[in-house]
Amino acid sequence: MTAAAERATPPRSNLLARAVGLVAVPLAAVLGAMVIGGIIIMLSSLASGSFDPGLPFQAYGNLLEGAFGSIRGVVFSVVSATPLILGGMAVGLGFKAGLFNIGAQGQFLMGALGSAAVGASLAGASPLVAIPGAILAGALLGAAWGFIPGALKAWTGAHEVVTTIMLNFIAGALIGYLITGPLEAPGFSFSRTGPLGSSELPTFPVFGANVHLGVLIAFAVVPAVWWLVWRSTLGFEIRTVGANPDAARYAGMHPAFIVILTMSMCGLLAGLAGAGQILGISHFMNASYGTSIGFDSISVALLGRAHPVGITLAALLFGAMRAGSGLMQIEAGIPVEIIDVIQATILLFLAADLVIRRALRIRAPSAEPDELQTVTRSYGSGT
Repeated sequence: MTAAAERATPPRSNLLARAVGLVAVPLAAVLGAMVIGGIIIMLSSLASGSFDPGLPFQAYGNLLEGAFGSIRGVVFSVVSATPLILGGMAVGLGFKAGLFNIGAQGQFLMGALGSAAVGASLAGASPLVAIPGAILAGALLGAAWGFIPGALKAWTGAHEVVTTIMLNFIAGALIGYLITGPLEAPGFSFSRTGPLGSSELPTFPVFGANVHLGVLIAFAVVPAVWWLVWRSTLGFEIRTVGANPDAARYAGMHPAFIVILTMSMCGLLAGLAGAGQILGISHFMNASYGTSIGFDSISVALLGRAHPVGITLAALLFGAMRAGSGLMQIEAGIPVEIIDVIQATILLFLAADLVIRRALRIRAPSAEPDELQTVTRSYGSGT
């Protein structure tokens, strides 16, 4: 073996070791959660008076069939994953700057509210005006909702977890007030926003199933966020501030500005997810509009290691679970809530990252601060 070949071997092995280190814990978390879910399903058979050890296999078989057994199921899985892709990147981008954006839920809701309100007001306009206007309104309102905790963090040192949690509740209350008041549409038996008309996202057939434009937008955002984080100067500054704000400041960067900008971009992504749901799926918003997409996005970001590609794969997994749960409930008699249990267990295993690595004898992929360190460390000092 030549000296050049000897020098080339370590990088190849290091690359393989890094890849294993990156995917081992997420895969172990998913498999572990499926095992725990299977045990719960098997024990639940005792409620019917007979122990059925084969029930988990039947349930998971129905789950896979519902998600991937037909073209319609596959399309539904992708559509279900669409808001989680954008929401997951809204959380993951914050991780890169050392921020735990637990407020994706509120940002999602405000984006949905903005698109519903503007979309209804532009219902009679040309689609070339109404659709971009409604999407832009949702994205900007989400960005504004992300700007608030970013500014509080940068200017006062207020912990973004505390402020974003409070803003989640404020968003829910504000939606209830506005839709039962100024934004309430007449002529309906319950409080809701008006018809969207021309603002609805166009749909196009994919193997006999309809897909709305928001799906394409979400998948187009993935490479854009990847380029932003890993190939742009701004992305380098975001990652530097996340790793060490003091070093970033010494290098001439402005951590306070980066924090505000990053949280605003996180809000924009979450708001875009909310806009897609309203304009492409529900087509209106009621006063008690509720969803777990914002909170599920945290699990997606953690499972995807805060990387746009990983987040996309994690979102597709969660979307497939949602898409296949209906058939599982019909055929196996297992409530769809078991999916919530499995997803929560995945998050639990991800939180036990160090324990899993020690059990599998896997080293951490790098010395860089990861998303779990962002979740657990304190932000007592301002940036």
